[in-house]
Amino acid sequence: MPRITSTSMSASSSSLSRRGFLAATGALSLAGMLSACGGGDSGGTSGSATKPVSQADIDKAMKTPTQLTFWTWVPNIDKEIALFEKKYPAVKVKVVNAGQGTPQYTKLRTALKAGSGAPDMVQMEFQAIPTFTITDSLLDLRPYGASALKSTFVDWTWGQVSGTKGEIWAIPQDTGPMGMLYRKDIFDKHGIQVPTTWDEFAAAARKLHKADPNVYLTNLAANQVAAWHGLLWQAGAKPYVTSGKSDITVSVDDTVSQKLGQYWGTLAKDGVIGVEPDFTDSWYAALNKGKYATWLTGAWGPAFLSGSAKATAGKWRAAPLPQWDAAKPSSGNWGGSTTAVIRSTKNPIQAAVFAQFLNSDPASAKMFATEQFFFPATKTLLGEASFLGDAPAFYGGQKVNQVFADISAQVDPAFQWPPFLDRVATDWTETVGKSLADKTDTVRALGSWQSRITTFAKSQGFTVKGG
Repeated sequence: MPRITSTSMSASSSSLSRRGFLAATGALSLAGMLSACGGGDSGGTSGSATKPVSQADIDKAMKTPTQLTFWTWVPNIDKEIALFEKKYPAVKVKVVNAGQGTPQYTKLRTALKAGSGAPDMVQMEFQAIPTFTITDSLLDLRPYGASALKSTFVDWTWGQVSGTKGEIWAIPQDTGPMGMLYRKDIFDKHGIQVPTTWDEFAAAARKLHKADPNVYLTNLAANQVAAWHGLLWQAGAKPYVTSGKSDITVSVDDTVSQKLGQYWGTLAKDGVIGVEPDFTDSWYAALNKGKYATWLTGAWGPAFLSGSAKATAGKWRAAPLPQWDAAKPSSGNWGGSTTAVIRSTKNPIQAAVFAQFLNSDPASAKMFATEQFFFPATKTLLGEASFLGDAPAFYGGQKVNQVFADISAQVDPAFQWPPFLDRVATDWTETVGKSLADKTDTVRALGSWQSRITTFAKSQGFTVKGG
């Protein structure tokens, strides 16, 4: 097993601001690494256990008085918890907000290292899962019936929670397939058609900024690695491919990555797109004042934007991302989270049943979509007429959910994350992000990013290919 050490955290104001508004709708930065492998295995079962637990044992456990602790930053989750406790009155769930995203993961690492204080269940973003599976900190949910839920969830989300040997490390809760929100009034004013290809997008960016130097077609934030990863995902890149716990292929400077680097680096260098940090006061003001005509964002974006750019109500619409190959539409994902069970739990059956119920029970899953405005991970909700037919006035009566539901079907399920993405994010900001902000050579910056990731991975004991 590679030697894992704590690294500096990359929690930016972007991650906290977005979560503060829309709670668990995205993963902008990841937790650091656990300081030691394993981390307090004081109960539960092996993380690779596959022997099924009998239904009789499950029934007995769910009738046994039990107190579970659940770490989550989801606001107003009491209604969903109440549904679970109504079905299983012997099991009580204590909800703890241990922080939003990175702060929570930091506390979790500390508790696991100490061998005490960890919760039974924890909200965990898709990208963070490898950080904790590499240290055997999560419970494989297969023995508790989780495999039966595979068809319940959108295919690519199930790929995100599944291990290389078939393990099920978490249950999906919400998602963020990427699309494009755009200002219809600005497009109409300047005679811009909604771009369907990235070539059309680049041409529109130049046309718009030439016509009005105070307006940019979009902003690609120089502090936002999550957006970059989503664009890599859409382009078909495989930046990280892991094999076992010690082998990783790093390809952030391959042909696909360089295509993105050349494309966005040129637009930034030519000054026809914005590159300011997102989720800042100036960024919010820019959206309200019409400085940016599009926002490339996850499916959580429509709800977020309607609350943070109220001055622009009625002017926005939604569309898929422009495509590299219009004949093969695809998208990436930015955001979304899951419920995972900590391997050290003293009550693995009850905790595993909770994780499954919370996210797959029809009433509970629907609450997340209607109470917290999360974008669903279940196929049933994504096909529900009332959800798809929602036509908010902020988007001129457009059925925005339908747009993003269609996009969700185009996300590649094979995309992987490295087990040290916090370090990857820091390195991106200091190389690729900096090149965008400084209007320097982004392709060359990709090489620096590749080198830094490779050097770090090797220092942690990984066998690295591709760099």
